[in-house]
Amino acid sequence: MKKVVYAAAVAVALAVGAGAYLNTGTEAAPASTFVLLDGSKQSTADFKGKVTLVNFWATSCVTCVAEMPKVIATYEKYKAQGYDTVAVAMSYDPPAYVVNYAETRKLPFKVAIDNTGAVARAWGDIALTPTTFVVNKRGEVVKRYVGEPDFAALHKLIEKLLADA
Repeated sequence: MKKVVYAAAVAVALAVGAGAYLNTGTEAAPASTFVLLDGSKQSTADFKGKVTLVNFWATSCVTCVAEMPKVIATYEKYKAQGYDTVAVAMSYDPPAYVVNYAETRKLPFKVAIDNTGAVARAWGDIALTPTTFVVNKRGEVVKRYVGEPDFAALHKLIEKLLADA
């Protein structure tokens, strides 16, 4: 009996994991408002017409910190072509740490603090970081990554989406 329960649990975990890593269907990006470090606000409606990367991260997340130079390089590579990035700090991340990280690393893109957790809830109850979404020009989520993306594949996807009308 224990083996059956264990096997079922593994199957469910794999199915959920596969959905998380291989989500390629399109759905409208969740309606949400991002409060940026400068106090301004941006909403998912502002994504229309651009390919946007939404990256949920935390200063305490080793993988997040390790991938950030690649997120920066990706932004720098494609920003002139209609690509944008919003890095969303998790609600448990102390705002002072987020501000310090963004300033010392000179993050060139928008950084939001999700102090209430509302944005993470709207995007599917995000609990694991990094979790990254790619949103097309029509405001649809076309890809979700849990963990660090394969950046070569991500760049190919971004290029394809940027080329789409």
